[in-house]
Amino acid sequence: MIETLNGIFETVNWKQGTSLKLHDNHEYEDYPAHWHTAMEIILPLENTYTVETPERSFTLRENDIIVMCPGCIHTLYAPPTGRRIIFQPDISALRFLSDVEALLTVISPYIVITPEEYPEMHAEMKKLLLDITDEYKNGTSFSEVDIYAQVLHMISLIGRNYNNENKANLVHNQAKQEEYYDKFIKICDYISEHCSEELTLEAVADMSGFSKFYFSKLFKQFTNVSFYRYVNQKRIAKAELLLINPENSITDVALSCGFSSLSPFIRMFKLIKGCTPTEFRNIYK
Repeated sequence: MIETLNGIFETVNWKQGTSLKLHDNHEYEDYPAHWHTAMEIILPLENTYTVETPERSFTLRENDIIVMCPGCIHTLYAPPTGRRIIFQPDISALRFLSDVEALLTVISPYIVITPEEYPEMHAEMKKLLLDITDEYKNGTSFSEVDIYAQVLHMISLIGRNYNNENKANLVHNQAKQEEYYDKFIKICDYISEHCSEELTLEAVADMSGFSKFYFSKLFKQFTNVSFYRYVNQKRIAKAELLLINPENSITDVALSCGFSSLSPFIRMFKLIKGCTPTEFRNIYK
């Protein structure tokens, strides 16, 4: 399925005339660690499918669904027999919508949707993905438009269900759920805008009105990562955009993204992306 791999970066070969790739996969083939700029949605229909990320490794059962954000490094392991839908839409044009960007922020690097945890959403997500598969294979007029409409529907479903669960996780009092949720959305937006500046846990916790320790706990419940991991993810995401321009030196990129020197930047970039900034830049030459 992986057709073009440079290091660990996959260039997704879209279906001609579209920004979509879908594979109805029956192959007994493992795929090495890689990442790409497309979102990836996987639905095993027969047998299991194992997904490994830097954070954890887990096995999807039949009908479990994983939605991986752009830039998520992952390795895939197939059983001897089986079938799974692997769908890769380019959602870069959708990220101008603030709701889409906010959702990618809070579910990054992925969300696993099971019938037990998200019963109503799971049934609808599976139906949408199967409808997308039929539309993709038939290739009728305006099929790309129809598919992207369904992708947006998926994103909306995930956002509504995930937000409701996160509100409940933050605090049990319903009035406080809304207050805390809105507060953490604003904090995440603030971090995205100011990630190249010096951001300390103490200062951002003080902005939130919580103690440092309570803020750390709530922030990890909300984003699934620690405060400093989240800040560094945002810095590396900004660095990716700057590195594409060959006129920006790697040292300048490091300093522009909030790193004190080159060595911690290279170390963090490789930890998050699985390659060095130089290797990343060479992908775009």
